[in-house]
Amino acid sequence: MKPTRARSLLLTGALATGVTWALLTVIYSKLPPLTWTGIPALLLAAAVEAWTGRDLRARIMGNPGSKPVPPLFAARMVVLAKASSQVGALFAGVSVGFIGYLSGMLDAATPRSDLITASISFGSCLILIAAALFLEYCCRVPGDPHGDRDDEPAPPRQSPFHN
Repeated sequence: MKPTRARSLLLTGALATGVTWALLTVIYSKLPPLTWTGIPALLLAAAVEAWTGRDLRARIMGNPGSKPVPPLFAARMVVLAKASSQVGALFAGVSVGFIGYLSGMLDAATPRSDLITASISFGSCLILIAAALFLEYCCRVPGDPHGDRDDEPAPPRQSPFHN
């Protein structure tokens, strides 16, 4: 499994921004005002992932008094981290789409309130992305302390047909 690339997160966010902005040009007047209830959920998820990453890193490093990490649990945490970073990028893109669309409508109360909610949501999404990337980083197995390199390429395999 490879680490999450910033490029994929940026692409997800850019696509979500474009689709959101295009949809808002058609349906914004029919939407109810944005709610702030997603913001605490994003921040809570970020806090749990950061705390889990901190604890998991200590266990992987073998700190005294910590239990070893079952490999399947670590794999599940990596999957959670990768999914959370993608969801955070998606929601951040949606928030930026709202911010871009609403930035020219600050005269009315509802669009101004929606712009504030979207801006705070965007910040919450960035915090979730950072926590998810931290959790993913914490799941990495440390290198060999003796200096042996595990990532050296294996010698080429010889075909039994070529002697």
